Amino acid sequence: MISDVHGNAFALEAVLREVRAAAPDLTVNLGDQVEGSADPARALSMQAELARSGALEVRGNNEEKLWPGGRRSPLSRSYGEWLTANTDPALLARVAALPLTARAGDLLAFHGTPDSAWDSLLWVWDTGGYYRARDPRTLRAQVEPLEAAVVVCGHTHRAGATRVGDTLIVNAGAVSDQVDGDPRARWTQLDRLNGQWAVTFHATEYDIEAAVTWAATHTPFSQGEASLLRTGTMDARGDGVWEGPQP
Repeated sequence: MISDVHGNAFALEAVLREVRAAAPDLTVNLGDQVEGSADPARALSMQAELARSGALEVRGNNEEKLWPGGRRSPLSRSYGEWLTANTDPALLARVAALPLTARAGDLLAFHGTPDSAWDSLLWVWDTGGYYRARDPRTLRAQVEPLEAAVVVCGHTHRAGATRVGDTLIVNAGAVSDQVDGDPRARWTQLDRLNGQWAVTFHATEYDIEAAVTWAATHTPFSQGEASLLRTGTMDARGDGVWEGPQP
């Protein structure tokens, strides 16, 4: 599983080498494919190729920014203008039209929650600027009606897993734009062994400086991109593109 590529072709390239070496039966892309400035057009093309190869996809909240009126802040509108001018419109239209949820057998995928790409399942964004665990009673009420053996999501840029009854819940973490101080790219592997699901979280080295250089050469968002990618800390970004989990 991959999630939250955020237009970082350099991180995605490194992750996909490992994913392909693992030879999964199914690749799941949990959204936020393009919103970032480390060669987003190439990142979007690579993810379109994954889709042509059979990857399961859902839209993220940043895909909804591609809808008419979907951009609210001046920063987001500025980035949208740059992205539109520098990306194949057909590729943008493709991800804007992705579904909110998708199923593959007893696995249910979505970006945030089944009802909103902006909300989050395992953790809640606190107004103080950090995540806190969702109340377990609320989590159970959300998960039990889904009738899935495995629920997979992204959005929080924080990998983790838990169980609600017989349902395994997995947050895949983020390919780009880390929040925990470790700038490595993340992806998650699910294996079914003797009828039981097992989760492995991967952290992948990639050429961060190449990503920073690309952003500096081709975009007006390089200062914030450099801070975020080098530190792996969301609040270091400054003039970057990703604005956190809220609209």
